[in-house]
Amino acid sequence: MQVVLEKTTDLSKTLPIVSIVITVFNEQDNIPQVCSELVEALQKLPPTEIIFVDDGSTDNTIEVLHQHRHLGLSNLRILVHDRRCGKSTALRTGITAARGEWIATLDGDAQDDPRDLPELVKLACNQPGRPPLVVGIRQKRCDSLSKRIATRFANNLRQYLLQDHCPDTGGPIKVFRRVDFLRLPQFEGVHRYLPALFATYGVPLLCCTVTHRPRLYGVSKYTNFHRALVGVRDLLGVLWLRNRTHLPHIREC
Repeated sequence: MQVVLEKTTDLSKTLPIVSIVITVFNEQDNIPQVCSELVEALQKLPPTEIIFVDDGSTDNTIEVLHQHRHLGLSNLRILVHDRRCGKSTALRTGITAARGEWIATLDGDAQDDPRDLPELVKLACNQPGRPPLVVGIRQKRCDSLSKRIATRFANNLRQYLLQDHCPDTGGPIKVFRRVDFLRLPQFEGVHRYLPALFATYGVPLLCCTVTHRPRLYGVSKYTNFHRALVGVRDLLGVLWLRNRTHLPHIREC
């Protein structure tokens, strides 16, 4: 996989505290709304950079992102995959390239509201003790009935087997430390199991309700049947990974 870094004309010399990482694939019509709401969210965030990772789009997604770089998002960075590699790979591309200590993730389909991010970032940064993983819980899902049923079944099965105590682990809005994410084993689908994997490495979980909206443009990139097949395979893999991960308590003498 080749990753192309689109140069940014105005990156602040001050390192950001937060890096917002947004993965996109053929979302040209949704990006204007996402970028407009990001401008509002930035007013309530500490120094922040925005990283869009284009996972091999075949529409005008990259061109639209360039337009919005000049319309209020001068701190926008664009990373481009030469082919479609999947959401987890796109997230890892963005998080690896990020300069902030804290990562905030978001989908580029405009179903999630970037203006929810300041509250999650504040919750994460002000938590005493071990820095947490904060997951945005979509209380009222605005998806089709079949998708909601499939998601509920998957969530119940995952919670039963993994005991991750997260009612909506697939929610795109999450906040966590970059260094904690980069310690995790990487595979396509890892983004659906972050609460369980973070817990294995001693990272506590916090949940916060967020807004969820209907998709206005484009279509979901996965069918319910595809999600089910991949989800079962990945769930078994995560069970194996957790069973095979043994982390010692370390003290210096």
